Amino acid sequence: MTRTAAPAPALSARLVSLDVFRGLTMASMVIVNNPGDWGNAYWPLLHAEWNGWTSTDLIFPFFLFIVGVSMTLSRATMGAGWKVVRRGVTIMALGWFLAGFPYFRLATLRLPGVLVRIGLCYLAAAAIFRLTSPHPDRNDRGHASRLMIWIVGLTVGYWLAMVFAPYPGHNPGDLTAAGNLGAFIDRAVLGQNHMWGKRPWDPEGLLSTLPAVASTLMGVVTGFWLRAPVPGGTKSLLMVAAGVAAMAIGLLWDLALPINKNLWTSSYAWFMGGAGAVGLGACYWTIDVKGWKWWTKPFVVLGVNAIALFVLSGLIAKTMGLIKVTNAAGTLVSLQGFVYRGWYEPLASPKNASLLFALTNLVVLYAILWVMYRRRIFLKV
Repeated sequence: MTRTAAPAPALSARLVSLDVFRGLTMASMVIVNNPGDWGNAYWPLLHAEWNGWTSTDLIFPFFLFIVGVSMTLSRATMGAGWKVVRRGVTIMALGWFLAGFPYFRLATLRLPGVLVRIGLCYLAAAAIFRLTSPHPDRNDRGHASRLMIWIVGLTVGYWLAMVFAPYPGHNPGDLTAAGNLGAFIDRAVLGQNHMWGKRPWDPEGLLSTLPAVASTLMGVVTGFWLRAPVPGGTKSLLMVAAGVAAMAIGLLWDLALPINKNLWTSSYAWFMGGAGAVGLGACYWTIDVKGWKWWTKPFVVLGVNAIALFVLSGLIAKTMGLIKVTNAAGTLVSLQGFVYRGWYEPLASPKNASLLFALTNLVVLYAILWVMYRRRIFLKV
């Protein structure tokens, strides 16, 4: 990770709508990850238990989609290969740091994770991007077509493996939490001690990273459209139309392979990739085409320092859970529990108090990132 002090990002030269879309995604992440009481969160702020989806299930695929769009718009993707590898590995290392903090017990360190998956998807998508590039003669249409073949191949291949591939002790097509092929591979390769909460499955497991790479490549293809020499209104309209078509593919595929975030099913990848295109298309039309930017600054602040926000959010939440204090009853409780029970529960109904705690968390993080933004401190990997 490097600290750059100057110059500040030239927002006029950036795609502001992409920063805003990233900021909206990160703000949503902070809210859903930091309720005052998990038992009293509104259902849209919780993941679907298994099949199906809620608004919370949009967040992770949106971030991968944004990573893909940024790759297309960045010259670094076709730059020195070692810089690409360094960036991906650094993102993964930050994930392992957060997973191990503060004790770093390697015997039980969770090896998969959100940042680890982001790093892996970035590396894989960058490799595919470079492999399929017509460099030095740029031909975005041909390049995008080759990437679409990869997207279809990854999602169809994953579907066939999950439904038809045989593996010891299970019938092909088992899509239960502990019985699916991905969980079997994770237990065999990673070991249960290195999985999420020592569960027999992991939502960021190895096999399901393949369709997550496809989610990233969908963003790459969208990035080609964003830099196409066509009017902004046309870009927005066709981006939204393509997104709706991808969502329809996901809904149709759901009839054979349920939309499932934990398994990152192919139907989930297409549906959420389409939703990402619709969301970015709407932001692009509103901000970059119509010029309605008066409301965007808070989300730009969050969006341009997304990695810092992710790490700070995780560190603060973990630290508040680890620090112990004595409450009025003389019981030792976490600082998070002490603050929530003492300050927030008396203010509102349980669900509203829980949401208010999450919003306060976002305000605190925003204040930190605002100071960083004003001082031109942008943490990049």
